[in-house]
Amino acid sequence: MAPSNVEPVHGRAALAILKLLSRQSLMTLAVNRPDGRPHAATLGYMNDGLNLYFITATDSEKAANIQADPRVGIAIRGDAEEGEAVGVSIDGRAAILTDMAEIEHVLGLILERAPEISPWAPGLGQTVVFKVIPETIEAVAVIDSRSHAQTYSIGDTEAVMAEVSYEPSAVARLF
Repeated sequence: MAPSNVEPVHGRAALAILKLLSRQSLMTLAVNRPDGRPHAATLGYMNDGLNLYFITATDSEKAANIQADPRVGIAIRGDAEEGEAVGVSIDGRAAILTDMAEIEHVLGLILERAPEISPWAPGLGQTVVFKVIPETIEAVAVIDSRSHAQTYSIGDTEAVMAEVSYEPSAVARLF
């Protein structure tokens, strides 16, 4: 059961979170090993709205751990101005993408937003694309030189995104 201080994400909070996600390219991904110990790794990601995508080797420890337990934790840190989101902690579920249209969409986003890099691909069949759908996002903003955190429930990500008119350069205040 969610804590009582969790509220649905919308409006300014959603804009601030989207701005942070779009400005960054690295995340720390935490997954559960079979023996219960955490496994954390820093890797590149691409967001499409609130959903995050990453590519990893088919035989990686990350891939095996996620297939055994799809619950993941993600931390993303960025630079922001007063009142903007400076970091997020995301709890969600990850799954391997199998829909070729969605995989092509993600690869297109990478080429569009970061043409200087190419998706890591050691060879056909040796990588998988994962999609992380957030369930809760804890955003941290700096206000009056102090960190303030608020936890948001996501619910239907498409409904949240339908409410938001987003321009990556827009200034989005969190609180």
